[in-house]
Amino acid sequence: MIQLNYNNLDEATQERLLSMSKKDVEKRFGEQLKNYAKKHYTNYHTLLEEEAIRNLYNYKYVFKI
Repeated sequence: MIQLNYNNLDEATQERLLSMSKKDVEKRFGEQLKNYAKKHYTNYHTLLEEEAIRNLYNYKYVFKI
């Protein structure tokens, strides 16, 4: 069995997964992140990207070879 993580993927795949992860995080935690950003005077989009990257390491990648 081959185990890969986010860093082992090519750049195009990483960008696509990051985009999907941002949508997922925004859908699940968007309001909480907005409230946190407002309360702590943080840029929401930067916070969203950081959380999306963290979220990527929770994914399990399955490939058909």
